[in-house]
Amino acid sequence: METPAADATFLRDLIKGSRQRPTHVGWADRDGTPRMTALTSPESVRLNQIAHRLGVSPSEVLRLAAYVPIAKPGPARAEGSEPGSVSPA
Repeated sequence: METPAADATFLRDLIKGSRQRPTHVGWADRDGTPRMTALTSPESVRLNQIAHRLGVSPSEVLRLAAYVPIAKPGPARAEGSEPGSVSPA
């Protein structure tokens, strides 16, 4: 199967993640709805690192993350430009 490198990486990571034992983290959404999120091993490690750094539980990190606004898609960027970079005027 011939795919672009980015697609091949995505598919490889998808298969790799599906072969791992997931970690389930329960948390409450902004409206109080109980949620259960399945994480791969690397995602679980990263969530635990963030939780440790903030001094809260992984469930609390996910609850707090639910309040972070989602970035709205902006105008199409010129190819090769980095997100967050400032173009010269």
